[in-house]
Amino acid sequence: MPIVNRVADLQPDIQAWRRVIHENPELLYDVHRTAAFVADRLREFGCDEVATGLGRTGVVGVIKGKQQPGKGEIKVIGLRADMDALPIEEQTNLPHASKISGKMHACGHDGHTAMLLGAARYLAETRNFAGDAVVIFQPAEEGGAGAAAMIQDGLMDRFGIEQVYGMHNGPGIPVGCFAIRPGPVMAATDSIDIKIEGLGGHAARPNKCIDSVLVGSQLITALQSIVSRTIDPLESAVVSICEFHAGNARNVIPHTAELRGTVRTLTPEVRETVEKRVHEVCEGVAKMTGAKIDLTYERGYPVTKNHAEQTDFATQVAKEVAGAQNVHEMPPLMGAEDFSYMLEARPGAFIFCGNGDSAGLHHPAYDFNDEAIVYGTSYWIKLVENRLAAS
Repeated sequence: MPIVNRVADLQPDIQAWRRVIHENPELLYDVHRTAAFVADRLREFGCDEVATGLGRTGVVGVIKGKQQPGKGEIKVIGLRADMDALPIEEQTNLPHASKISGKMHACGHDGHTAMLLGAARYLAETRNFAGDAVVIFQPAEEGGAGAAAMIQDGLMDRFGIEQVYGMHNGPGIPVGCFAIRPGPVMAATDSIDIKIEGLGGHAARPNKCIDSVLVGSQLITALQSIVSRTIDPLESAVVSICEFHAGNARNVIPHTAELRGTVRTLTPEVRETVEKRVHEVCEGVAKMTGAKIDLTYERGYPVTKNHAEQTDFATQVAKEVAGAQNVHEMPPLMGAEDFSYMLEARPGAFIFCGNGDSAGLHHPAYDFNDEAIVYGTSYWIKLVENRLAAS
């Protein structure tokens, strides 16, 4: 079947919620207004339970089906949307553009939240399933590990969640299409912070100095060899140094320099190898140049790894909504996603819903495509009704 008919009727309301959220972006855990908006809607829909304050500002709604599941059947599934925005100045000039300077929904979390609210409204009206549908509205996806915070607050155990599903919009994927894959779908992300202490001095007397700029340049070049000369060409890894800070005068060799960057990997084995080699490269360049190099290597989000059975199920649901020809297996992405913590806690799957030919994620001209609402919302609904099928 195509989209759920009732969802087409609800589309104007869902779009209106999305645009209200878009106009009022909030960052990380400071999503108090958005969380209150979500909780108010869930109460209006008649959810059986609305819990707030999980993971500091997360919101959870529980919707019970008309029937109890049979013995041995799945009883509870979780559906997750993220609520936080980004510290970016919006450049869309749209009527619903951000009202908050320096903040915008540049990743589509406004759309994710609105679509899950639309599904919650429908599911609370119909309850045509057996068991509990748990809708999860999470703060701090953009670097704050809000998923981990909600899990630490007892999300999975408190609500008895057995499987968990996530969704993200995908610029470049046509509206009405979905993309998914089993196994690693998004990368682990780690951070590199390097402080170099050389010996500063006059630019005309480099022989009397240990040039922190040269040391930093050598480090960058050497770090790039990790992927090209250590990692199996059939595996994937990224090492990117994105900040280089040193000096403030053209005739002074700076005493210190700082480098900052990111590492992305898709398997635990490659992650271990890259971390080990980054340490070895820093030690080697320090010995070669005589500089003091301090490395801080911090692990961030783990790999977002889809579970095989749940991915197959999610794929079939997406095909039911969009048609088999509009659901594609995708290659892994080297971006990161903290839904990875939820997939470590419970089996599930993460899918991408087409956003059309829009600006890319995290771009100041990005906007969630409201035409995608009916597809994403219908996917959530059919996921619940099929996974928790009533007899």
